[in-house]
Amino acid sequence: MTNELHKYFDAERRAVGRAREFVVTSLEVWGITGEPAEDIRLCVSELASNALAHGTRRGHGFLVRIRADEDSVRLEVHDSRDISPERQPRLEEATDTDTAGRGLSIVDALADDWGVDVRSPYGKVVWSHFKAAPALQPA
Repeated sequence: MTNELHKYFDAERRAVGRAREFVVTSLEVWGITGEPAEDIRLCVSELASNALAHGTRRGHGFLVRIRADEDSVRLEVHDSRDISPERQPRLEEATDTDTAGRGLSIVDALADDWGVDVRSPYGKVVWSHFKAAPALQPA
C-alpha cells in the first residue's frame, strides 16, 4: 500500500513553514515519528527554502509531494526553474562564517539518497529518499 499527498505553496516567506507543517502532519497520520520524521522535517525545510530562494520564477510557487510505502518515504519539491549550469542544485562547502550554502549538505547527511530530475513542461524536482517504516493508513 502506498500513500501519497501533494500541496502547492505560493512563493511567500510563510510557505516554508507551511510546507514543513504539511509534511509533519502527513507523517504523523501515516505513523512516522521520531528520528525519521525529524530528518524529513529538516529536509523539507531546506528544499522548500531553496525552491523559494532559487527555484521559483516570478508568479510561481512550488509543490511538495510526499509518498510513503512499506519501507520508505520519498519527499519531492517541484519548482519552476529549469536546470541550467548556474542553477543546478549541488553540494557546496560552506565555511564557518558563511550564512548560506548548507542546505543540500544537510539533505545529503540526513537522507538515504537524493537527486534532481527535470520536470515537464518546465522546472525541476529535487527529491530525497528515506528508509522509514510507516504504519500505513489511508490519507
